[in-house]
Amino acid sequence: MRMRRILGLALATATLAGASAVGAGAASSPNISRDECTAAGGQIVARPYAGYHCALPDGTSPAIT
Repeated sequence: MRMRRILGLALATATLAGASAVGAGAASSPNISRDECTAAGGQIVARPYAGYHCALPDGTSPAIT
């Protein structure tokens, strides 16, 4: 019983750590400046309550710093 509890705790910790790392990597997109946005052929877009983003031709939209 004790071994099962330890293995369960280890599995839960590993799963949580993996989910945190994946979530942090997916959530953090690189920021771009206004000059870099226009130089890359993007348009600066204002989003309500989200600030300014750069709409790039490849479909990505990083945040403006």
